[in-house]
Amino acid sequence: MTASQFSLLFVATLLLTTGAKLWLARRHLSHVSRNRDTVPAAFQDRIALDAHQKAADYTAAKTRLALYATGFDALMLVAFTLGGGIQLVADFWHARIDSPIVLGVAIIVSVMLLTALLEMPFGLYRTFVVEARFGFNKMTFGLYLVDAIKGMLVGAVLGLPLLYGVLWLMGRMGEHWWLYVWGVWVTFNLLILFIYPSYIAPLFNKFQPLQDDALRSRIEALLTKCGFTSSGLFVMDGSRRSSHGNAYFTGFGKTKRIVFFDTLLQRLSPTEIEAVLAHELGHFKRRHIVQRIVLTFALSLAFLWILAQLMHAEWFYAGLGITTPSTALALQLFFMVMPMFGFLLQPLSSAFSRRHEFQADAYAAAQTDARDLSNALVKLYQDNAATLTPDPVYSTFYDSHPPALARIAHLQTLQGDSI
Repeated sequence: MTASQFSLLFVATLLLTTGAKLWLARRHLSHVSRNRDTVPAAFQDRIALDAHQKAADYTAAKTRLALYATGFDALMLVAFTLGGGIQLVADFWHARIDSPIVLGVAIIVSVMLLTALLEMPFGLYRTFVVEARFGFNKMTFGLYLVDAIKGMLVGAVLGLPLLYGVLWLMGRMGEHWWLYVWGVWVTFNLLILFIYPSYIAPLFNKFQPLQDDALRSRIEALLTKCGFTSSGLFVMDGSRRSSHGNAYFTGFGKTKRIVFFDTLLQRLSPTEIEAVLAHELGHFKRRHIVQRIVLTFALSLAFLWILAQLMHAEWFYAGLGITTPSTALALQLFFMVMPMFGFLLQPLSSAFSRRHEFQADAYAAAQTDARDLSNALVKLYQDNAATLTPDPVYSTFYDSHPPALARIAHLQTLQGDSI
C-alpha cells in the first residue's frame, strides 16, 4: 500500500464512521421526540408523563451535544494527522530532547494534554449546562477543577512510568516486543484492579461503612447465600457531584468492595436494594467480569500485534501526515485511528454486554423477587431521566444495557420463578 492510498482509506473510513454516528444520533433524536408525549403502556401506571418528557428532553440535550462533539472530534483527528498537528508537536520536542524514549514520552503526553484541553469545553458544557439544567449536577466549578488536577496527577504517577517502560520495550525487545508490552499491560491492569478501591477511589470520593444495621444484615445474608466475600460494604458520597444513583463492585480478589451511592440508598427500599445487589452479584457468579477481562486482554494482544506489523510501514506514517517516523509516533497514531476503524464492530460489543445484563437479571430473579428489581429499575429510570424509548438502531449500536421495555418484559417473565 502507498501513503496516498492509505490517506484515502483513512479519509473514507473517517467520513463513513462520522456519517454513521451523525445518522444514528439524528435517528435517536427523531425517535425520542416522536414518543415524547406518550408513556409506553408498560410504564403508564408507574411513570408520570412529565417525568417521561423530562427524560426525552434530557436525552435530546445529550444527543445534540454528542452531534457537535462527533463533528469536532473528526476535525481534530484530521488536524492532528493530515493537518500536521502531531508532526508539529514532534518537531517542537525534537529540537529540545535528545533521548529517544524521553522524546517519545513528551510527544505522546503533549498530544494527550492538547486533546484534553480542546475537548474540555464539551465536558464543561455537559456538566454545568446540560446536567445542571435537568437538576443532576451538584458539582461546583472548584470541585470540577480539583477532580481534573487529581486525575492528571494520578495519571502522571501511574501512566508515565508505564509509558516509559512500553517505549523502552518497543525499542529494545526486537520483533517480539509486542509480547513483552502485552505482559506489562496485563500486569499493570491487574495491579490497578487491586489498588483502585483502597488508594485511588478515596482520592475523589469519601467511602463510609454502611451504617444501617438492618440493611447490612440483609445484604450479608444475600452475600452468604451467593457465596460472595468482600472486604466491606461502603456508601459513597455520590450526591456531592450528581443526583444520579448507582451501585457497583470494585477491586479484585481480597480487595473486592461493594459500593452504594448515597443517592441510591435514599431512593430505594431495602428489598429493592437487595435486588439491585443480586443483579451485580449475578455478574460475579456468571463470571462476566472475568470474561470481560479476558476478552479485553485478548483484544489488546491482537491490537499490539497489528501495531507491530504497521510500525515499520512507511506508508502508515506518511499516510497520516508524519515525516519523522518513530515507535512513539506509531503508538500515538495507532491508538488515535484504531477506534475509527473498529467502529462498525461496536454492535458486537454492545450485544455481548446486553446478554450479560439479561443473565444477571435472571440470577437476581432467582435470588430475590423479580418484582423488586423491576421496581428498582423503574425508579432508577425515572430518577436518572433515562429514556424509555431509544431508537432501536441507535440502541443496538451503543447501549450496553437492554432497553427499558425489553428489560422489564424479561423480568416479568421471570417473576414466577422468584415468588
